[in-house]
Amino acid sequence: MSDEEPDAIGARWWRDAVIYQIYVRSFADSTGDGVGDLPGITDRLSELAELGVDAIWLTPFYPSPMADGGYDVADYRDVEPQFGTLADFDALVEKAHSLKLRVIIDVVPNHTSSRHAWFQAALASQPGTPERARYIFRDGRGPDGSQPPADWHSNFGGSAWSRVADGQWYLHLFAPEQPDLDWSNPEVRAEFESVLRFWLDRAVDGFRIDVAHGLMKNLVEPFAELGAASVDKGLRYGMADHPLWDRDDVHEIYRDWRKVLDEYSPPRIAVAEAWVAPGRLGRYVRGDELHQAFNFQFLLTPWDCAAFAEVIDESVAEAADVGAVTTWVLSNHDVIRHPTRYVLPRDVDPKAWLMSDGSKPAIDRALGVQRARAAALLMLALPGSAYVYQGEELGLHEVADLPHGVLQDPTWLRSGHEEKGRDGCRVPLPWRPDGPSLGFGPGPAWLPQPQEWSVISRALQADDPTSTLSLYQEALRLRRDLGGDGELRWLDKGPQQLSFARQSGLICAVNFGPSATQLPAGDVLLSSGPLTADGLLPTDTAAWLKSIP
Repeated sequence: MSDEEPDAIGARWWRDAVIYQIYVRSFADSTGDGVGDLPGITDRLSELAELGVDAIWLTPFYPSPMADGGYDVADYRDVEPQFGTLADFDALVEKAHSLKLRVIIDVVPNHTSSRHAWFQAALASQPGTPERARYIFRDGRGPDGSQPPADWHSNFGGSAWSRVADGQWYLHLFAPEQPDLDWSNPEVRAEFESVLRFWLDRAVDGFRIDVAHGLMKNLVEPFAELGAASVDKGLRYGMADHPLWDRDDVHEIYRDWRKVLDEYSPPRIAVAEAWVAPGRLGRYVRGDELHQAFNFQFLLTPWDCAAFAEVIDESVAEAADVGAVTTWVLSNHDVIRHPTRYVLPRDVDPKAWLMSDGSKPAIDRALGVQRARAAALLMLALPGSAYVYQGEELGLHEVADLPHGVLQDPTWLRSGHEEKGRDGCRVPLPWRPDGPSLGFGPGPAWLPQPQEWSVISRALQADDPTSTLSLYQEALRLRRDLGGDGELRWLDKGPQQLSFARQSGLICAVNFGPSATQLPAGDVLLSSGPLTADGLLPTDTAAWLKSIP
C-alpha cells in the first residue's frame, strides 16, 4: 500500500493489496480461556502492520453455537461473547485504521445457525408459512414422506436433508445445524442488505462472502437426482446447470450488493469464496459485481512448473476479460497448509492422513517450507491482490497428528470419525518459544500446538534475517515499492524454470527442476534461499531481480 492517507488511495486500493486472513479462534487469546478473541487481535495489529500487509480479513466472530467454527451464525449483528463485544470490535477497527490497515469481515449468507431466531420461528410454524419460506423446507418422498426430497449430499458428509417433528425436511448443504436460506425470497435479500449496512456503518472496509457460489438453487420439483455429482467436486464442476452450485441467477444478488457497497465513500469491496469450474470465476468480478474472487485453481496447483504456468496464464486472461485482476491465495482455513501440501506423497489420503497401505505418511517438512518460501515469492510477484493465511509467514505446516479427542470439525463428526477435517490448519499461532500455548494466550489453547513450533515462533523468527517471517516482510516491502498491479511478460515458461517481468522492472524466477538454473539478467533483490556459489538458482528456490536499464 502507498504511504498516502487511505482516502487518497481511492477505490482501487484492493487491486494490488496484500490481505492477511485471521482465523479468529486461533490468532491470539487475551483472556486465557484457550480461544482467540477480538482484544487479542487488537493487541497484535501493530505486528501485522510491521509485516507490511494492507488489510486484515476476520473469520466470523458473531454469536454462534460453534457447530462449524462460527460459520453457523445465530445473530448477524452482534459479537460472540467468547470473542468480545461490539465495543471490542469497534476498538479493533479504530486501531486497524490508525495503522492504515483496512478491515474485511466474513459474511455467511448461504445458511444460518439452527439457533438463529428465524429458524427457531420456522420450527415453531406450520408448513407453508412465511417463517418456513425463509428456508428450504419440503415434504419427503415415499408414501409416508420418510425419504429425503432428493439424493443431495452435505459437504460435510451424509444427507443434505434433515427431518423435523412435523415430517417435513429442510436442506443443509453443510451441517444440520446450518440450514440453507431460500434466496429466492425477497425477505432474505432485504435482510442481508440490511446486515451489510449494519457493518458498513461501523466502518468496515469490505466483506468476504462465504459460499458465494451457492446461494441460488434450482428448487423446481421434482428435484434433480445428482448421484455421484452430489459428492464428487470434480463431477460437480463438470455438470452443466448444476441445481445447487454456481447458478447464473446468483449474479443478480451481487449486482444488488455492489450498489450497496458503492453507496459508501470510498466504496467498500467484497471478495467471493467461489469454488467454480475453470472459466467461470470471472463472472463474479465483472464491473458491476464483486471486486475479488479467490483463485482456488492457483491454490490447488501442485508443485510443478507447467501446471503453474498454465494456471497463471488462464487466470490473468480470465480476469483481464472483465477488467479485473486476479486474487491469488496459497492457503486458508479450509485446506491443508501448502508447506505440507507441496510434499504430500502421491498415494496419501489427506482426509485420513494415511498411505494406501494404511501407514502414516512421512512428510519432508524442510522441503515443504523450502517450496512454500519459493511459492510466496511467486505469488507476491504476480499482478493483482494476494491473501496470506495466518501462520504461512512463519512456515507453519499442517498438524496431521492431533489427538482424536480434540477434533472439532463437523467433517470429523459427520464422517463417522474417518475424515479428520480441517482442524489441522487451524491450530493456534506460536508467538513465543515458551508458555502453555507458545504465547497464544495465558493458558492452553483450544487445539494443542506441536512442540517443534516453539523454534519457529514469531518472536524467534523476528530476530533472524533468514527466517520465513523476514522473507515475507522484505518481500512485502519490495512489493509495496515496486507495485503489485500491472501486466506480466513471460521470460521463461519451463520446463524447469518460470520467470517473468513486470512493468515496474521486477523480475521473478522460480526453479521447479532437479538442478540449478541460470537467473535472468538483473540485480538480485531477494531470494527464498541461498543462491549457489556461482550465482545460479537452486532447485525449489525463487528469486526477485530488478531489471538492468
